[in-house]
Amino acid sequence: MDNNIFSDLDDLGFKDIDKLNIYEKEGQKIKKTAEDNNKISHADLLYDRTITCPVCGSTFKARSIKTSSYRIIKKDSDFFINYNIINPYFYDVWICNDCGYASMKTDFNKIKNSQKDMVKNKISTKWKGKIYPAVYDVNIAIERYKLSLLNYTIIESPSSKKAMNCLKLSWMYRILSQSENENLFMKYSLLGFKKAYNNEDFPIYSMDKFTTMYLIGELSRRIGDSDEALLWLGNVITNPKANQKIKDKARDQKDLITLSKESIEVSSNSSLDKNIEIKKPKKKGKGFFSKFF
Repeated sequence: MDNNIFSDLDDLGFKDIDKLNIYEKEGQKIKKTAEDNNKISHADLLYDRTITCPVCGSTFKARSIKTSSYRIIKKDSDFFINYNIINPYFYDVWICNDCGYASMKTDFNKIKNSQKDMVKNKISTKWKGKIYPAVYDVNIAIERYKLSLLNYTIIESPSSKKAMNCLKLSWMYRILSQSENENLFMKYSLLGFKKAYNNEDFPIYSMDKFTTMYLIGELSRRIGDSDEALLWLGNVITNPKANQKIKDKARDQKDLITLSKESIEVSSNSSLDKNIEIKKPKKKGKGFFSKFF
């Protein structure tokens, strides 16, 4: 494109402006404004809540989301909620910057005296403190969830707390499309929920017995353990005490496993057929491809 669009203005005294871009500065201004508005909009949706630490007694400000500030886009089959505008998961962990005590906010004040001593002796002595920015992102959320998980582990919290923490870490890695880390923490979560199912009272984080059974089945399916998933999902479907909604969800996931198995069988049979066809000319010195299923 010819940049010399002002060439006819030479006689009017406007020379040497052939490289002037009429939209460049405006475009830069629009881009900057959009970025600023994004930051401002998120900051406007947050407020500081004053929290008293149950371990050391100090007060701190916890970033919290204003009511109705976020929008739900969809819910995944393992209860992960996809949010728009701002993500509440990012602000789910509270951290005392004085002593290092951290947990998901629903558990923050549920700590025994013996556990407080564990925090003071094993967390506070190593804690260096950190000032976080006003608006959190997924990477900050991961760091905070890991600090929460460390606290749960150190103070020997029930398996359900560590399981839920690991599940939310798995979800954060899903946001980042890091499947390896997602599956890693999902496996830890599955292990914890199985322990909680056998040893803890219900409800567990508002989940009744059958919802927990469904979640164990769904997590098993997601990590590739189809047989274990079918066992747990089947027990939900056949139990007369389970509500119809969770039965329907379990049936949907069971159908997915069945379809997946059928697809694998078809692929396996197709691969076997190809191998048989390739074996025929083997006498002529030609090799054949091994099947992958």
